[in-house]
Amino acid sequence: MVLVACGPYTTSDSIAYDPLADLIDVIGRDRPDVCILFGPFVDAKHEQVENCQLLGSFAEVFKLCLKTIIEGTRSASSQLVFVPSSRDVHHDYVYPQPPFSYPELPRDDKPRVRFVSDPCTLDID
Repeated sequence: MVLVACGPYTTSDSIAYDPLADLIDVIGRDRPDVCILFGPFVDAKHEQVENCQLLGSFAEVFKLCLKTIIEGTRSASSQLVFVPSSRDVHHDYVYPQPPFSYPELPRDDKPRVRFVSDPCTLDID
C-alpha cells in the first residue's frame, strides 16, 4: 500500500502540528509500505511563520518536524519519501527544487528514508 499526503501539516490558525500527529497515527495503524510526504512542512504562507512567531528558527522547526515523523513511524517500518514544496520556508524556492538535506538522520533509519527533488521519478517495487 502507498500512502500519499501533502502539507501543510498544521491548521490555518495554529502552528501546532496536530494534523501531523493524526497522520502519524494513521501510518502506525495502516502500516503502508511507502509514505510519500509532500511539503510544505514549515509553510511560508502560514500567518505565524510570516510573523516569525515560532519557538525556533525555520530550520529547527523543520528538523523537529522530520524527527517527529521519522521516530513516530519507526514501528510501522514504512518507507518514507520526503518531497519539498516551494512553500517550505527554510528550503530553496526555485524550481526544480533539490532534495532536503538532513545530516542528523539516524543510521538505523537511512534504509527507509529518502529525500527526493521536485520534480522526481520514483521506482517503487
